[in-house]
Amino acid sequence: MKAAWTEIKTAIKDYIPGHSFRMWIEPLTYIKNDKDCLVVSSPNFFSKKRVQDHYLSIINSEVKKVFGKNCEFSITVSNGKRNGKVSEKINKNLQLSLPNIDIPPGGGSFLRKDFTFDQFVVGDNNGFAYSASLSLASKKDTYQNSLFLLSGTGMGKSHLSQAVGHHILAKYPRDRVYYVTAEDFSNEMVHAFRHNCIDKFKSKYRNKCDVLLLEDVHYLSGKERTQIELALTLDSLFESNKKIIFSSCYLPADIPKLNDKLRSRLSSGLISVIEPPNFRTRVRILRKKSKDKGYHIPDDVTSYLASELTDDVRQLESGLFGVAAKSSLLSVPLDLSLAASVVKNIVRSRKTITINVIKKLVCKNYKISISDIVSRSRKQNIVQPRQIAIYLSRRFTDLSLQNIGKSFNRYHATALHSIGAVERGLREDATIKKKVDFFCKKLESGKF
Repeated sequence: MKAAWTEIKTAIKDYIPGHSFRMWIEPLTYIKNDKDCLVVSSPNFFSKKRVQDHYLSIINSEVKKVFGKNCEFSITVSNGKRNGKVSEKINKNLQLSLPNIDIPPGGGSFLRKDFTFDQFVVGDNNGFAYSASLSLASKKDTYQNSLFLLSGTGMGKSHLSQAVGHHILAKYPRDRVYYVTAEDFSNEMVHAFRHNCIDKFKSKYRNKCDVLLLEDVHYLSGKERTQIELALTLDSLFESNKKIIFSSCYLPADIPKLNDKLRSRLSSGLISVIEPPNFRTRVRILRKKSKDKGYHIPDDVTSYLASELTDDVRQLESGLFGVAAKSSLLSVPLDLSLAASVVKNIVRSRKTITINVIKKLVCKNYKISISDIVSRSRKQNIVQPRQIAIYLSRRFTDLSLQNIGKSFNRYHATALHSIGAVERGLREDATIKKKVDFFCKKLESGKF
């Protein structure tokens, strides 16, 4: 029986990160198999609770494979005390009270419990992405088996990606869902090569994965060996009609140092852009989060936060939690004065910053005219200032990409490309970074 528990642990090792296995699963030792209940020992109560909260469904699944579907699983602590059998059903009820994370039966990284479709606030900025994600998650057999979610940070692409995972697991509990960042995928592959277990790594993602949720694919830029391995993995998953969701801050075409085969794979499915939320959506987000947290935020404060905090959802959350905490800790009324004191520590002043202001500032510095910057010219001395002006417009105004593009006589996709080009320049070109930093300081200081 002890050998059987060793076999179960070996199987579990394929489903969770190595460091998690070593910390939480490896220390569990076999005690006995008592009346259809496998009993193991944990070093302490904290370790026991961690295993119950995050790995019980995986362990139960493997236990039943070895000992039969009627076998239960129980954990004691090293002093020998037991708290009785812990079934998967009981564990799920316990998990509903936990604020943090759960792990899917398939493995990969954790899914956040609150990142579900029910918790996602749908607006004009993200309606298509929401519908596409829900469609992919809901239909078992569909021609749409891949989706590329594109947005800046804090716009909800991780939320939608993980919502797909939750939805599929709720509907098809035996599906193996892997949620992993591109960085983790790369690190795991390198580890597999170094420890001569690359075949197990390949099998994990190609043969034991039904749904792949791959975050931040732009991280793969320049990582040639990882790109080759991922492209082969995607080939296998596509041929088996598995579901795949990618997310990134950049279009596949805009990710530098990416091989053509992988770029083609990333571009082969539906691409959906998530825009920053407009005022009405920001109000709805604040109200929903206030309700979920039990905050009582006056309507005028909610509207004020929505009008001032325009960058992304994380900024909204920061403002909401900030006013609630400050009011509670200082025992002062939650009013507009308090909200203003919180907001000023979060955002720069941008009341007078408009696209026209940005155009004039950039044109003056580059010694070109407004007509030049909105023209169809592709001369480098015009293209670069235009791209920087579009980038600054996105950063310092609350306009959509479509409206920003229109103001420069460009399409939405061209505006997005310009922003990507400047963001790459900020990382790779010291001259562009110096120029953009100069403009940002000017705009932030109000000296324009």
